[in-house]
Amino acid sequence: MKPVIIKNDAHIRCMRESGALLASVFKALDEYIEVGMTTMDVNDFVEAYITDKLGAIASTKGQYGYPYAINVSTNEVVCHGMPKVSQKIKSSDIINIDVTLKHNGYLADSSKMYVMQEASPLAKKLAKETYQAMWEGIKLVKPGAKLGDIGHAIQSYAERRGYSIVREFCGHGIGSEMHEGPDVLHFGKRDTGLVLQPGMTFTIEPMVNQGSHKVKTLKDGWTVVTKDKKLSAQWEHTILVTENGYEVLTLRYDESLPCD
Repeated sequence: MKPVIIKNDAHIRCMRESGALLASVFKALDEYIEVGMTTMDVNDFVEAYITDKLGAIASTKGQYGYPYAINVSTNEVVCHGMPKVSQKIKSSDIINIDVTLKHNGYLADSSKMYVMQEASPLAKKLAKETYQAMWEGIKLVKPGAKLGDIGHAIQSYAERRGYSIVREFCGHGIGSEMHEGPDVLHFGKRDTGLVLQPGMTFTIEPMVNQGSHKVKTLKDGWTVVTKDKKLSAQWEHTILVTENGYEVLTLRYDESLPCD
């Protein structure tokens, strides 16, 4: 079991900086991504922006031998999709772009759904409901809460709307290393699991499927798809447990915190 590392004030300052830089990557990507470009174009843009513009490290590249700066997961791809020169973005696509960035020794990890203009109403609804499912979990983060509370909230929200939660992948602790403790499941039971403490940092990143929760990995060893070939969506933020609640370290310019 990976250790849970409680961050001190200096660590938290570094993670805030990394989170803000990563949020700026998505702002730039919002203005760049368009139908007709290839997913490799997107990868190259993100890598150049992180390294040349921000002076940071595109830390997805090289993680566990992964060769690219982003994961780009389109339509039925659940996660870990690989950019391709041959894959052009279509007007009907929904696409998850997952990016990690390292600056001054600390990481931030986030992903966002890009919903193309001619995506079907059901695809748009899946992306929107997955985003809200993530926030249903985030809203419960505070000292004394348990990880099972977060998982239960996400699972309940998604399943009430007819979706399923992918079981094989979860959120994770993050700091100077990409995968620290704890594992943050997106399903579970209330009042179970690790008790949250101030200074914990982890990701919440539910993967929500239109159909069955079952997935399979393709022959490339990375790309995970839905077994039934129905659509999947995911959103992700890096979260800090504060003294009285939570802070979203990767909050983007186009987002606001929920009122409740």
